[in-house]
Amino acid sequence: MSTRTQHQDDTQTVTRTRVERPPLYRVLLHNDDYTPMDFVVEVLRDIFHKDEAEAVRVMLHVHKRGLGVAGVYPHQVAETKVGKVHDRARSEGHPLKCSLEEA
Repeated sequence: MSTRTQHQDDTQTVTRTRVERPPLYRVLLHNDDYTPMDFVVEVLRDIFHKDEAEAVRVMLHVHKRGLGVAGVYPHQVAETKVGKVHDRARSEGHPLKCSLEEA
């Protein structure tokens, strides 16, 4: 005797939602003739969490080319970092300029 189990045809629809990543922005440091290189390295380490070697590399790039990328972040984070750089530079009497652009 054969026992047969009937299965109801349950159809499940899997809906996948695609989460779009927010647009990213480059935080740029601008070279000037007055801000000490050591201060720029300090900013890159403290605000952008670069290790010593990377901070020096970015600082030298800014120094030689006039502009360099300190990091790439979502808009709000990038704006906050720009503000922190300006606040820190002004509080120590340096004219260091920092800006952001869409990546």
